[in-house]
Amino acid sequence: MSPSRFRFTGSLGTVNERLTELFDRATSSDPVIRARTAQIIQRVRAHGDAALIELAHQLDDVSLTALEVPRHEQDRALAGLEPAVRGAMERAARNIAAVHRAMLPAVIEVEVEPGITVGRRADPLGAVGVYAPGGRAAYPSSVLMGAIPARVAGVGSVILCSPPSGGALPSPFVLAAAALAGVDRVFAIGGAGAVAAMAFGTETVPRVDRVVGPGNAYVTEAKLQVCGTVGIDAPAGPSELLIIAGTDAPVDIIAREAIAQAEHDPRASVVIVALGAAGAEQIGCALETLLPDTPRFGTVRESLASRGALLWCDGVGEALAFAARYAPEHLLLVGAECERSVPNVRHAGTVFVGASSSVAFGDYLTGANHVLPTGGAARAYSGLSTLDFLRWTTYQRITPAAAAGLATDVERFACAEGLPAHAAAAAAWRERRDTP
Repeated sequence: MSPSRFRFTGSLGTVNERLTELFDRATSSDPVIRARTAQIIQRVRAHGDAALIELAHQLDDVSLTALEVPRHEQDRALAGLEPAVRGAMERAARNIAAVHRAMLPAVIEVEVEPGITVGRRADPLGAVGVYAPGGRAAYPSSVLMGAIPARVAGVGSVILCSPPSGGALPSPFVLAAAALAGVDRVFAIGGAGAVAAMAFGTETVPRVDRVVGPGNAYVTEAKLQVCGTVGIDAPAGPSELLIIAGTDAPVDIIAREAIAQAEHDPRASVVIVALGAAGAEQIGCALETLLPDTPRFGTVRESLASRGALLWCDGVGEALAFAARYAPEHLLLVGAECERSVPNVRHAGTVFVGASSSVAFGDYLTGANHVLPTGGAARAYSGLSTLDFLRWTTYQRITPAAAAGLATDVERFACAEGLPAHAAAAAAWRERRDTP
């Protein structure tokens, strides 16, 4: 094993002193990013389309004559896909739709007392904006993960923002995915400016009710800064994977999963917790064997060196306690004892159970959503789902007889809180009952 590959190594007990440093994965703590993002948002609010065009020139070195991508460009990108790639994307789209359709909630009604009915129904949002990253790579899968659940939920209008890629248009894979997902309008804008445009609206970009989708540190910071104006999904930063490996876990599989996650980004976090020091040693050796043939070796090496950890402990209980505190985006459980512990898992964006349940499958084809909370946010947030594109309407029906029965206790509450008009409104229904 080469400990120098990882920023943190050792038993969980010895690493405990440095857990704060290991757990600090937030992207919003950089004052420079916060300040620059705030400036971009203010520019877009003040100058609209003109600011977006200027930002594209300054940040992406692209001269845009129009922000919106014509519909025929989506259709052309879809038609130009290789049949095998198109087939894979269509399969993903079907699975995403199937999983998220099953999540649609039913109307709930309960008669809490005779004559008192309380109901709750889910209504789709009017408009949603989906962000698809550009930069190092194109992510058509993120388009499908954001737009298809919105369509399943019945959202009225779905728009997509994605930065230009090698010209005035987003990646053709992104455009093809937009066509498959039924996106209404696409805009060739990215970064914090795109988030601001969707949150506040411009002459061309419509204002939406919620912004979803992953992005870089500026996109994440922009979403946090506009969340009082528009709804957002969970805060998301660089990708994360925590692997808990039992003594019977295949070490080559563990190593491959670690490399696959680390190739996302130099700031990706990969943590391996093995049950026993011997298992950690074997995983480290397997990683050393595979690394030389890794095409994105530089990114993997930087990721492991900056945010990687190879740790070990004595039992699965200790590993799960660590996982609950770490709250990873992805949690992979490998080994019989670890896999049996799924009911005890808390605080993970999504859980993969067993060696054959590769995170890569969940990233693309299982139908589960890969837009997930990072940076420990899984303690409070869940992965993107149909529910993110709905808002709940609660309604109440109270018969006159039931109203009279409620009146006295409501008067008591209202008087205790110093609200005499509330008390009088309730008392009127008792008086109606008592009036011949």
